[in-house]
Amino acid sequence: MATTVNNAFDEFMRDKVNLDREITLKARSSRDWLLEQIDKFDSQDGFPVLYNDIDIYFGSFARRTKIRELDDIDLMIGLGGQGSTYTENHYGTIEITVPTTATNLYSMRHENTDKLNSRKVVNKFVTNLKSISQYENAEIKRNHEAATLKLKTYSWVFDIVPCFFTSTDSFGKNYYIIPDGNGNWKKTDPRKDRDNISRINQKHKGNILNVIRLIKYWNKRATMPTIGSYLLECILLSYYDNKSEISSYVDIEAENFLGHLHSAIYNSVQDPKSIQGDLNHLSYEDKQKISDKAYSDYIKATEARKAESEGDHAAAIKKWGEIFGSNFPKYT
Repeated sequence: MATTVNNAFDEFMRDKVNLDREITLKARSSRDWLLEQIDKFDSQDGFPVLYNDIDIYFGSFARRTKIRELDDIDLMIGLGGQGSTYTENHYGTIEITVPTTATNLYSMRHENTDKLNSRKVVNKFVTNLKSISQYENAEIKRNHEAATLKLKTYSWVFDIVPCFFTSTDSFGKNYYIIPDGNGNWKKTDPRKDRDNISRINQKHKGNILNVIRLIKYWNKRATMPTIGSYLLECILLSYYDNKSEISSYVDIEAENFLGHLHSAIYNSVQDPKSIQGDLNHLSYEDKQKISDKAYSDYIKATEARKAESEGDHAAAIKKWGEIFGSNFPKYT
């Protein structure tokens, strides 16, 4: 229950949108313990040589943009290439050629080739994870590019992605190479996502993360086609990267961004990593529905802000509840 709009948003963000602090601490501890167990794979027969220096956390939990309930935690585990080389075709598909001297990797080739099979690498992680006694009751399997680990005691799934790291190319760039889900490999670079969001958040005095989480909550409600989480983050970050100053109040920024999204959802959204090109693959029909919903809620947000400016917090809170649903605090 809330008496002012500010009270309502503080309560809403704390209790319904942001991750619970105790859950976050428990998740980080569980993740760190998992990494310690994976480190022990390095000494086991047949497992690829680990390259811990390139291990990296990625995804929205690592970027601190995850909302309740915590459902997945992503981590990339570095492997040593041992003299392997790669080639990339025009479609971005990568093949890794393994020398015979890289014994453990060589055993994971595609049949009758010297090309490394990413499915076999992921399956090796699955096999070794199953050998950890504390995970004997866990659900462990391969899911596209990741080995997934679901413990019965936690709500989240660990997505464990094996990766290599390229040498610096002629343009001075290097990349992570991860499975593509089809047996080959692809480029990525979570460092750029991490640095991009950190830079923009610092530019706006730490006020960006709550806005991202609030808009993600809005997007999650089943009132329109859902925008992919990463795509939505990229739209938000592009918008705020072009702003010189923003408000510290999330309701003001919610109004501003919904007004922007009404038209921006039709635009191309370039991958900040400069790898995937346009990320906006939504159909025109879905874009239209999202645009209509964003505009409708922008109008409601404008009405809520007007009611608040006139001192009618009850009307304002009710209007925000129409936007964010029944979990939004009621006026008291």
